[in-house]
Amino acid sequence: MSSTPVREIALVINPGAGRGRGTRAATAALPALRRSGLRVHTLIGRSAEDSLRLAQQAVGAGVDALVVCGGDGMVNLGARAVTGTGVPLGVIPGGTGNDVARYLGLDPRDPVAAAAVVAGGRTRCVDTAVVAGRPFVTVMAAGFDARVNERANRMRWPRGQMRYNLATLAELGVFRPLPYVLELDGTVLRTEAMLVAIGNGPSFGGGLRITEGAAIDDGLLDVVIIEPITKPDLVRTYPKLYRGTHVRHPAYRHHRVREVTVAAPGIVAYADGERFGPLPLTVAVDPAALTVLVP
Repeated sequence: MSSTPVREIALVINPGAGRGRGTRAATAALPALRRSGLRVHTLIGRSAEDSLRLAQQAVGAGVDALVVCGGDGMVNLGARAVTGTGVPLGVIPGGTGNDVARYLGLDPRDPVAAAAVVAGGRTRCVDTAVVAGRPFVTVMAAGFDARVNERANRMRWPRGQMRYNLATLAELGVFRPLPYVLELDGTVLRTEAMLVAIGNGPSFGGGLRITEGAAIDDGLLDVVIIEPITKPDLVRTYPKLYRGTHVRHPAYRHHRVREVTVAAPGIVAYADGERFGPLPLTVAVDPAALTVLVP
């Protein structure tokens, strides 16, 4: 832990995050940031790539911190902009999941308290996971959960969480265990599984603790494999992910590695709520690569 004077920040806002939560969080946080004496440059891009461009420009111009207002997707954008620069990343929670905010000890319901954390200037270095030069902070989904994301993104109705609920039901009806090939720090593992999750941190999706026990500062990735189970058992096990007690299921397997390559047919991987692309993919840990503002 260390402290860095923060006087000038760039605040990147996603108005659409969390069905309007991003806008509400920014509205609450902005006055608090300015009352703290910070000079705030507000950035709202026309698209995610435009927001990334604006964030990178602000970092290059020499702001003391980049602060993102939104969910884990915005944290991903921020990590892409600051990793390797030494500029700290602050988070004003305003998304649906807000898993990274919880990692950092922030209350997702209190944007004013998060603004005070930014003004405080206390920093910590954490790991990122990297795929083809692109970092993520939470968990990469590479199985049943990834198929649900992909199906939901193709749907135009309904909106919000119900879309994912319907996508889960639809995918459950057709999903079968998949043949995976994993290379874990050079050791090849061939197995059938319902899903493979690669965690830099312990949770994704608003508190689903699929990689329970993962730490964001241990220099390792946590690879969780759920071997074939029946559909009723999958439905019964799902609520246990919120408590992390699924680790006692006999189909649960866990590995800690520095690098993993994962391959399976028909899977498009997601991390930090963002589409990373079809398997195979190689994920490596980048220890202490990201400086973040913390309480």
